[in-house]
Amino acid sequence: MVSMKANVLQIVTALSWRGGEQQAAYLIQELKQEVNNFVLCSSGSKMEAFCREEETTHFTQPKRGSIDFSYAKRIKQLCVEQKIDLIHVHDAHAHTFSILAASIFGNKIPIVLSRRVDFPIKKNLFSHFKYNHKQVKKILCVSDTIKKITAAGIKDQSKLATVYSGIDLDKFKSSTGRLRKELAIGEDVFLVGNTSALADHKDYFTFIDVAEKVIGKHENCHFVVMGDGPMKDEIHQYAQSKRLKSQFTFTGFRNDISEVLADLDLFLITSKTEGLGTSILDAFACNVPVVGTAGGGIKELVENEKTGLLCEVKNVEQLTQAVGRMIAESTLRENCTSAAKRKVQLFSKQQTAKNTLKYYLEVLDLKSFNPNKMTQ
Repeated sequence: MVSMKANVLQIVTALSWRGGEQQAAYLIQELKQEVNNFVLCSSGSKMEAFCREEETTHFTQPKRGSIDFSYAKRIKQLCVEQKIDLIHVHDAHAHTFSILAASIFGNKIPIVLSRRVDFPIKKNLFSHFKYNHKQVKKILCVSDTIKKITAAGIKDQSKLATVYSGIDLDKFKSSTGRLRKELAIGEDVFLVGNTSALADHKDYFTFIDVAEKVIGKHENCHFVVMGDGPMKDEIHQYAQSKRLKSQFTFTGFRNDISEVLADLDLFLITSKTEGLGTSILDAFACNVPVVGTAGGGIKELVENEKTGLLCEVKNVEQLTQAVGRMIAESTLRENCTSAAKRKVQLFSKQQTAKNTLKYYLEVLDLKSFNPNKMTQ
């Protein structure tokens, strides 16, 4: 153990709470014994509420757009006042603001960047500048797929590393029947669901198309979507245009996923793109079999015929057949959940934190600390 802890400024600018914010929160919790965490977040954000609840040292700043010099100036100010050793940015705006702090306000603190999105770096001059800025010392990609996609825009490939996102393996409960009671369906009904945000890249239009075909073939099934998002109205309207009868339900956002997820008989994810897909890990942890598309990092989790069934993106027929197989073949479901349960042990939030810490220490050139001694 090094004699003094590094001071790390975690920057999360999003107002909402989605996968990236949850990963940042896990990291803050898991590393609180290893580093001194300071959080800079947007005023009125979910992250601000989290920091208050966790009694984490945090600072807030109003967010005024994608180019915000006030936010950048605050970063420089905090780095001086709190004697920050390292900055970790968790979203695109945090990345931009930290680069403005470096290039406009002369901040010299090294930057570690988390990269979670499944699309190439834009080819405009500013994107090239901010990803290849000399203060960006490490780019932590959430999957090998994201690392490969990101690599095309990075001059110094040694900056790239894969650190898989992790989940809290201890929070999930066995089936309580709460969700089925809420939906007024019995144990004999095959329940298919998803917990992703209602956003474009999740491709709920394909999810709905698959539901329509499966319902046409299997009367004793029900589809449920647990989530909210920017495309809520459009997706709801699309579902209403289909022949789904009373076998499809939108529950809206809910904060009890860990208590109801195990009620599902199948987790169906139809994303066009995905950094990794931690909702799949949630399903793995709950012994819920998975049918998914080969979008982004999903294929690093769903190994076809092993930990689930993997299908082509937007291939409604193939997805329908895969769901049909899961409905009909109990042995397939059991084999997939057993393999998935073993695989998910590699994706704990503790492992993610330990791997992240390793790169913090590399950037800071602190070689005397052994991250294997982290509390498990």
